[in-house]
Amino acid sequence: MMNCHTTRMGLVAAALLLALGLTAFAADERETVIVALGDSLTAGYGLPQAQSFPAQLEAALKARGQNVRVVNAGVSGDTASAALKRLDWALPDDASAVIVELGGNDALQGLPPDKTEEALAKIIETLQARGLKVLLAGMEAPRNMGAAYVEAFGAIYPDLAARYGVILYPFFLEGAALNDGLMQKDGIHPNGKGVAKIVETMLPKVEELLAQAPTKG
Repeated sequence: MMNCHTTRMGLVAAALLLALGLTAFAADERETVIVALGDSLTAGYGLPQAQSFPAQLEAALKARGQNVRVVNAGVSGDTASAALKRLDWALPDDASAVIVELGGNDALQGLPPDKTEEALAKIIETLQARGLKVLLAGMEAPRNMGAAYVEAFGAIYPDLAARYGVILYPFFLEGAALNDGLMQKDGIHPNGKGVAKIVETMLPKVEELLAQAPTKG
């Protein structure tokens, strides 16, 4: 028969093993939080919430075994400057990475490209100061804005990506733009199938972002 000392030692050992097991389980369960910061293209204008870009991206990542949560921080109508003003309260404390999708409304309003670039630069600087990894999704200006404007606007995103060393996805609407079957009637916003195509095309870059982003828990 075991004495009391032996029994107590056994209980202590069992408790330690249980604690270690729970700690390992908790570490495995920690999720990576990505914030999708953008305008109506991120918010999911004209779509059920389940078909929005953040929701479909989260579902696609989870289907690939990623323990991730994608926060929808899209506001319809936002320019880059407007998003900068709400940036502090748009970021949850447990965020690890941010997808920045902005500039479309700037181009539609014909705002000076240098002002858009300045606002986006401040957003990236703020995010990096908080230790957040960034994926910058580019936009293109409408061709009716004129060749000089289109060229100047298009240069914003690769310039910023090179300057700050962030991941660049050149055009957010890649694969959906100009495809009537993937866009809503306004020709500006993707439908549910269009969002699915965007997610499919962007997924490798998002996984690259996840590989850089630390989990927090």
